[in-house]
Amino acid sequence: MSEQLKELIQPVVEGLGFELWGIEYLSQGKHSALKIYIDAEKGIDVDDCAAVSRQVSSLMDVEDPLKGKYTLEVSSPGMDRRLFELPQYELYKGSQVKLNLRHPFEGKRKFQGLLCGVEDDEVVIRLGEEEILLPIAEIDRAQVVPVFD
Repeated sequence: MSEQLKELIQPVVEGLGFELWGIEYLSQGKHSALKIYIDAEKGIDVDDCAAVSRQVSSLMDVEDPLKGKYTLEVSSPGMDRRLFELPQYELYKGSQVKLNLRHPFEGKRKFQGLLCGVEDDEVVIRLGEEEILLPIAEIDRAQVVPVFD
């Protein structure tokens, strides 16, 4: 579903001069939400989000890929940005990250550590003195942990 949505939405977002950072579809009955995260080198403001929202809303009305009602939300990924794809992990190498796994690894599903990089289709994080490799397919949610000096 998300790959299909990405193929539909990405050309619109890029046509407006932004990068499609990620898409989340949260199906919750009457309260479903389609969240689109956009980014740009100059940053994102409310007007940018509104422009993308108008264009994507029109597209979704015509294409109708989602059944039922949902709320469309467009925003910047923010400082605690979620990571969706392997190249994004590489961009944030050296940052603190929180990872939630689909299935336990060594008895745990939640990890927080230093993002060391990517090897093939695995994410490398350092937990104290130990480095572990986690397959991207097993990561349910990952996000950057902002550090303030």
